[in-house]
Amino acid sequence: MRKRIPVSTIMTRDVITLNHTDDLDVAEKLFKKNNIRHIPVVSGEKIIGMLSYTDLLRISFADAIDEDENDVDTVVYNMFTIEQVMAKNLTSITSNTTIKEVAEILAEKEFHALPVVDNDKLIGIVTTTDLINYLIEQF
Repeated sequence: MRKRIPVSTIMTRDVITLNHTDDLDVAEKLFKKNNIRHIPVVSGEKIIGMLSYTDLLRISFADAIDEDENDVDTVVYNMFTIEQVMAKNLTSITSNTTIKEVAEILAEKEFHALPVVDNDKLIGIVTTTDLINYLIEQF
């Protein structure tokens, strides 16, 4: 296995983001439409948090709704803002961080996605799924 491969080789570059002023209904629709589990939250170009699908499930019954259902009761979403639900104390990495270093961070922490930030600008996201897919390709 190659050792000093930068995370930029496996990260997702076309990042779907939420603005901190969006509501949680918008977030749920993005999660379901794009079949993703983590969305960086931005204010302008600066990342200020990370919202996970699990964060939404904690405050709703979103997982009990049929995947194709569009008429979701969003009353509970109106009780919270994205900023109240998102993770705020982020660990971010740069595009030059090695895949091994990313794996060590994710193994040590209790989250499953890291924003990739260069010069204070969000340029990508890497998830545990990206790491697993990378490992699979090595065999």
